[in-house]
Amino acid sequence: MTITSTPFRRLAFALAFSALAAPAFAIQTCELGGEPINPNNGSATAGKTGLMRCRESDTGQVVREQELQNGKFMGVVRYFKAGQIEREFSVNERGNRDGVSREWAVNAADGKRVLVREETVRNSGTIGVARSWNPDGSRRRLTFYGDDAREQAYAEFTPDGKLSELRCAPRPVFGTEFDDKTACGHAGAATTVVLYNGKGQATTRLMIDHGERRKTETLWDSGSVRELRELTATGGIERSFAADGTKRHELQWVTGAATDAGARPRRVDTLEQEFHESGKLVHERRWAPSARGADLVAETSWYLNGQLKDKSEYGDAGAGQRVRHETSYHDNGKPSFDGSWTLSNARDELATGTHTRFDDSGRARGESVYDGRGRITREREFDERGTLVRDDEVFEDGSRRGNSRAP
Repeated sequence: MTITSTPFRRLAFALAFSALAAPAFAIQTCELGGEPINPNNGSATAGKTGLMRCRESDTGQVVREQELQNGKFMGVVRYFKAGQIEREFSVNERGNRDGVSREWAVNAADGKRVLVREETVRNSGTIGVARSWNPDGSRRRLTFYGDDAREQAYAEFTPDGKLSELRCAPRPVFGTEFDDKTACGHAGAATTVVLYNGKGQATTRLMIDHGERRKTETLWDSGSVRELRELTATGGIERSFAADGTKRHELQWVTGAATDAGARPRRVDTLEQEFHESGKLVHERRWAPSARGADLVAETSWYLNGQLKDKSEYGDAGAGQRVRHETSYHDNGKPSFDGSWTLSNARDELATGTHTRFDDSGRARGESVYDGRGRITREREFDERGTLVRDDEVFEDGSRRGNSRAP
């Protein structure tokens, strides 16, 4: 009998791979009902039913048990190592794993094999609650899979049983295995949960309401907040802090409408702030929701002495263009520059209008005038008393012509 069906080809490949993965000296012999059998020979397995058992030829130890049903490898499959069970699962008529699947590992304390994973599989996809343990028998992880075999929730634990990770489903799913009804805020009120690392230190605080993380705080070793992420009715806030509690960064956003049917709502940033290690605000950007998603409307920087350093304001100029007006300042608060640029769709900037430069007393010392194509057409220079000392007309080839000069 020649094995040509896809399930048999898949199983034959798996068996061949298993044989290749084993040491070269580990020659195996198999038997069914006390009679030798070659699992790779379709004519030898045709019509056979029973539990095939394979052993290492040199030690006689069982390495695999596999069920045959009327010539098909279907039913229970077990793998052994050093005479102890390592894996157990079942396959269906299509050659896919189906049913309860278990794995064992060695407990270093006594050398015995202990159960480390148990799950239910449907046609090769895990469904329901999958359980994992450490080799010492302590609980390691619970995972819940939906009927589509997608992971929906999990809870991970430290060796001493404390929560280390948590993802909640829209409803309680773990039953008596883990009280996610309370931990995930399904009991009515929002719940605060603390996560720990293997050293027993708190690493994260979660506030969860009906399965959704409303607030997440990651912690420094001292227990102070390192990063914060909070969801609000209209958007959210992210903040980061130094170990001494000084705020270093903040980002705020709102939830915009989805652009495509069935898509998730878009996140639109509205405010970003950066702070110096001293806690002083040094940079800020603000956006406004638009048909393009979000438009930058202002960008501002400050000196560490608290004086305004520069500010850019953005607005619409029509015909798909936007304009940026920039004002810069000396550290004494006096203006140092004022000018505007037109931003095209390609985000190129073209200088426009009059650009003025000021000295540290706030007096205008120079002007550059630009046309609608971003070309400079006139340059003026003033002395410290504000008297015009140079006034040049500038042509597109770079040549100049002086129009007036103070005596």
